[in-house]
Amino acid sequence: MTSQRPHVVDEIHRQPDSWATALGLAGDLGGVLPRPGERVAVVGCGTSWFVAIAYAALREAAGAGETDAFAASGFPDGRRYDRVVVVSRSGTTTEVLRVVERTAAPVTVLTAVADSLLAAAVADPVVLAFADERSVVQTVFATTALMLLRGSLGTPLDHVVDQARQVLDTGAALPAEVGAAGQFTFLGSGWAYGVALEAGLKMRESAQLWTEAYPQLEYRHGPISIAQPGRAVWILGRPAPGITDDIAATGAALLTGDLDPVADLVRVQSLAVRRALAAGLDPDRPRSLTRSVVLDGVGGAGSAGGAA
Repeated sequence: MTSQRPHVVDEIHRQPDSWATALGLAGDLGGVLPRPGERVAVVGCGTSWFVAIAYAALREAAGAGETDAFAASGFPDGRRYDRVVVVSRSGTTTEVLRVVERTAAPVTVLTAVADSLLAAAVADPVVLAFADERSVVQTVFATTALMLLRGSLGTPLDHVVDQARQVLDTGAALPAEVGAAGQFTFLGSGWAYGVALEAGLKMRESAQLWTEAYPQLEYRHGPISIAQPGRAVWILGRPAPGITDDIAATGAALLTGDLDPVADLVRVQSLAVRRALAAGLDPDRPRSLTRSVVLDGVGGAGSAGGAA
């Protein structure tokens, strides 16, 4: 690994400004993003799939319409939707391109690359070029796409931008027993479950740590059995009644707070980088991963791994 400052550090710090830019765009995309009442599928791979899970839950909770989330490789052929939303930073990932080819529904694309195959496949791609990144590990694009989609639902989100700025200004400090934990379980309720999945992925990708993620109320149905001293349980969003007492009894370190789950994800991202560097790993280029997965038959030769 080089001694240079990892690109992902700068990308983590770019997030609040990128979110503010995206929120300014959200009101101008009414003809492209899902309309109220439409039956919508949201698809992505890796991190983008977790963005899809969070947005689907948010859209349904807002009463905007039935919304399903799929890993692109699991998109169901033949199911009828009014619109399909595809999230892909690179715009080259094979599985998402195949979804666009197969569906008969209008497709909305969110990508960071204007001249990508995915952007060229639709009439009006939403190109978040200002949120593109050099690191294989996704931070700023994924959270920016999610904030754009959240903003399109009419939710005021300026406070989330402010929270993230405060987290970064204070160095994303954490209790010592959390920062040094040997295993992490991330919990979230509703849409925050998608953010919990992404938190776990960031720690696995960057620092090669053992992480898991669950809906909060599922945690007591088995996974709590691994909690013990030296391990950490991190709740993104408001804790469910009684769960903090159950976790405290295990001896595991417990982290909760008043941050919006996306702002709290910034703390996870920052910790993942610190743990990676402490272990002598390159947080920009995790082993076996590339920026996107391109399989034979679509877009060129195959490559292993990917961040979509």
